[in-house]
Amino acid sequence: MTRFHTLRRQQWIPRPLEEVFAFFSDAGNLAELTPSWLGFRILTPGPVRIAAGTNIRYRLSLHGIPVSWTTEITRWEPPFRFVDVQLSGPYRLWHHTHRFEAHNGGTRMTDVVRYRLPFGIIGRAVHALKVRRDVERIFDYRFLRINQLFAGASLELCK
Repeated sequence: MTRFHTLRRQQWIPRPLEEVFAFFSDAGNLAELTPSWLGFRILTPGPVRIAAGTNIRYRLSLHGIPVSWTTEITRWEPPFRFVDVQLSGPYRLWHHTHRFEAHNGGTRMTDVVRYRLPFGIIGRAVHALKVRRDVERIFDYRFLRINQLFAGASLELCK
């Protein structure tokens, strides 16, 4: 049985579309949006030029366990969208779509993450017990940091 989990978040940012897209398309800013408890580091030497086909390597820690993670940018449509997909890492599938659109004098940013854990029924149980909440906490933190960095961002749709 194939089972995907989906996290969807939408946030309004009081800055122009091009400015917001430029921030999110700079891989170096990812650390700014990641909680410190993940011990996140980009391993790919910078600066990383983002485009379709770009691979980015990371190191992080999930509950004290070091994890290597590599993603590929599979779609690159500035300033409206990009997609990163896990090539290797803790998930069986990680597909993250970032969408941006001009809205009410600012930018509406939408994240849609489809993911699946390995290990079948065990993976689904671990998701229910821990992983779902971890993913939500990461995106909750990201929302707060975006709000701080862009001052005045607001949540339009959560989960």
